[in-house]
Amino acid sequence: MIIVALIAGFIARAVVPGRDPMGLGGTLLLGVVGSFIGGFLGFLLFGRDFEDGAAQTSGIIGSIIGAVIALLIYRQVRGNSHARI
Repeated sequence: MIIVALIAGFIARAVVPGRDPMGLGGTLLLGVVGSFIGGFLGFLLFGRDFEDGAAQTSGIIGSIIGAVIALLIYRQVRGNSHARI
């Protein structure tokens, strides 16, 4: 899961334009969060794996999509907090 999370985090950072000053740990965390977001979206959209529940990890494609969503949310939160200072 760590390797998939790193790959998803790196791809999400490459796909979404702009600078993201985060290191390897931040990229890994982005990928892990993205994997859970992708798993949740897969649960909602496809209704599979009801036994596993909504909090589950996803594959590489779901992780990348989830990481892109997480990165966009992170930028919105970070951007709004800096604008108030």
